[in-house]
Amino acid sequence: METATKRLYEGMFLVDSGRAARDWAGVMNAIETILAKSDAEIVSLQKWDERPLAYAIGKVERGTYILAYFRLDRQRVREIEREVKLSERIMRALILSAEDRTEADISKDTPAMRTKKQLEQARARSQASRDAEAAAAKAKSDEASTKAEPTAEDKSDEASKKAEPTAEDKSDEASKKAEPAAENKSDETSAELKPAAEDKSDEASTKAEPTAEDKSDEASTKAEPAAEADSSKTNAEPEEISQ
Repeated sequence: METATKRLYEGMFLVDSGRAARDWAGVMNAIETILAKSDAEIVSLQKWDERPLAYAIGKVERGTYILAYFRLDRQRVREIEREVKLSERIMRALILSAEDRTEADISKDTPAMRTKKQLEQARARSQASRDAEAAAAKAKSDEASTKAEPTAEDKSDEASKKAEPTAEDKSDEASKKAEPAAENKSDETSAELKPAAEDKSDEASTKAEPTAEDKSDEASTKAEPAAEADSSKTNAEPEEISQ
């Protein structure tokens, strides 16, 4: 008995978007069941995209496309197409040979996956922005609390520091002011008294000293002419006698 050679196929299945939204697991299970009946080996099965239909099928105007890669005996492709026609969940199916597809082609992101990632990134950015705002608000609140809490303590400490040295400072300041004031007054009094006493002493000595000398000189001056007068008289008397 010859063994059937399975080839790689690509199947695009179309389902009602409303049904897919309501029962996504049931839709995926229906496709897997049809492929299993034909002995297909599923390589990949994922949502490709959701788009409006070019024309309405029955009352459905928007469809969801599901892309599948599977290996299958080429003789059994028609079985899958027949099962799709009988399915209530699957509206259309297109099966093509995919022998030229690479692993990269099979595993690359579909439009739906890219859209999903973009939405997730947008949500992540939005959440990060909200978290950053919340963190900033919390940081501001903590900063305000931190500033507010030590303020009372700082004020109390500052008041205590200012109040404690005030009495000492005032006492020291008063002592410092009193000491130089007394010294200045004492020095000033001494300075005033010293020159006054010295001036009086000098004046007294000045007056006293020249007075004695002046009297002695005056007496000498007066005595000398008197002696000369007496001597003149004495010399004159003999002359009269001789005459």
